[in-house]
Amino acid sequence: MNTQLRFFADCQARVAADLIGGRWSMVVLYALADGPVRPGVLRAQIGGISQKVLTATLRRLEEHGLVQRRRYAEAPPRVEYSLTEPGRDLLVPIRALGDWAAKHADQLTA
Repeated sequence: MNTQLRFFADCQARVAADLIGGRWSMVVLYALADGPVRPGVLRAQIGGISQKVLTATLRRLEEHGLVQRRRYAEAPPRVEYSLTEPGRDLLVPIRALGDWAAKHADQLTA
């Protein structure tokens, strides 16, 4: 173990862990994997997430550059969310974590 390794508050690994460590962030990112999605469809796909929490999660992911919001000038207005390049890149470890969870699900729930 490297005794010189420190996890300072501004360490990139800590920032990333904080960003995706919330209950819904990885779920929302995974749900956006197949392309632009409207918030109502996204909420139905995820299940169990309130509109308030979904909106807050999307805003946070957008602020950090993982998700982009596109608003269409229509009546009524239409909004879609999609992944940015960094958001798509993040799907690699998210899928790996999902594979790990599936492999060890029985042990984790015991």
